[in-house]
Amino acid sequence: MPAYAIAHLREAAPHPEIAEYIERITETFAPYGGRFLVHATQHEVKEGTWPGHVVVIAFPGIAEAQAWWDSPAYQEIAPLRSRHIEGDIILVPGVPEDYDPATTAKAMRESLPAERP
Repeated sequence: MPAYAIAHLREAAPHPEIAEYIERITETFAPYGGRFLVHATQHEVKEGTWPGHVVVIAFPGIAEAQAWWDSPAYQEIAPLRSRHIEGDIILVPGVPEDYDPATTAKAMRESLPAERP
């Protein structure tokens, strides 16, 4: 099952360390099968607020995503970003190709208290 590293990064002033981070990041996730799905693109906010930028990196599975995050190669360059850009980053497993949200809805309904007449 695929997994994703998703980042919501706030606006930041250009800095040489950020440029270096961007130049070096691809080499850190390549050994774990990672690849950019979203990077350096504009987004359209439909609800709420979402200042800044979105980054999505796909991995073959959650173990690979976690191994990438914990890897010495990534941890070496992470401060180049974190010193200059505030943000939120999560690792999240995807759903299988045959995922049916109706199954989730059914389980949710079954856990609700019975309605009283």
